[in-house]
Amino acid sequence: LAPALLLQPKQSAPSAAMVCLAPTLRCSSLLRQVVRRPLGLAAAAAQPPVWRPVLPGGARTIAAAAGKVSKVLASELKHEEEQYEQAKEIKSFLKSSAFKLVETPGDVNMALEKALGEKTVRIEWQLSSPFDPDMDAEGEEAPQEATEFSVQVEDKSGAGMIFYCSTQPGEEHRYVIGNVKTYATLEQKDSVSGYHGPEFEDLDDKLQEALDEYLAELGMGSEVCDFVDAMAVDKEQREYLAELGMGSEVCDFVDAMAVDKEQREYINWLKATKKFLEA
Repeated sequence: LAPALLLQPKQSAPSAAMVCLAPTLRCSSLLRQVVRRPLGLAAAAAQPPVWRPVLPGGARTIAAAAGKVSKVLASELKHEEEQYEQAKEIKSFLKSSAFKLVETPGDVNMALEKALGEKTVRIEWQLSSPFDPDMDAEGEEAPQEATEFSVQVEDKSGAGMIFYCSTQPGEEHRYVIGNVKTYATLEQKDSVSGYHGPEFEDLDDKLQEALDEYLAELGMGSEVCDFVDAMAVDKEQREYLAELGMGSEVCDFVDAMAVDKEQREYINWLKATKKFLEA
């Protein structure tokens, strides 16, 4: 035999007793490792469990996104509230004019109304944005945009006229007339396919002048146009502030509900698991 083989000791097969004791020895080794840890089984059991909600992936994403949006909305709301100031023309006009303002929070439409003998005069228009993206990009102040409005005069029978107008910059004649519609019934007035009347510029010059004077008798003038322009922007700003506040509240609600929903589902899971295991 070779020398290397002579020096190598002969290995004997493990005895049956050692084979039986092997699992026990491994368990004892593991138990000794557990006992040597800083927090053993007894110490861990003595401490009360601390609730830390672990949201599912989707809930965590929604809660984080809602929280971020809520913070941005709150910052924007604070900035807009600090910058907002109602135009002086609005208060002064309402104090001195016979017209009464009609508006509803959340509604883009506004109106001025007054009684004139047996007839009712109503001026209607909508809010408008004070920002011009093209002008803002160039760093220049955007000029006052024209505001479309209508002047309606109607008697008690439902017959009347509607002047479709638009404000324009200037100091003397602050509005232009587009069409003049005449109707005999409310059905004709509200008809979508009804005739809206001729173009004002196509009318005879004397008729244009007479209709323009008639509008002045109804109360139309530069002061009304100033109010309409100012109120269109003011209404948009107030509705934007209301929307910011509502959006912030919605995000806070979504954030809170995401956590609340996970907690309630976890409690239901605990009850169902306990009930199943005790059955």
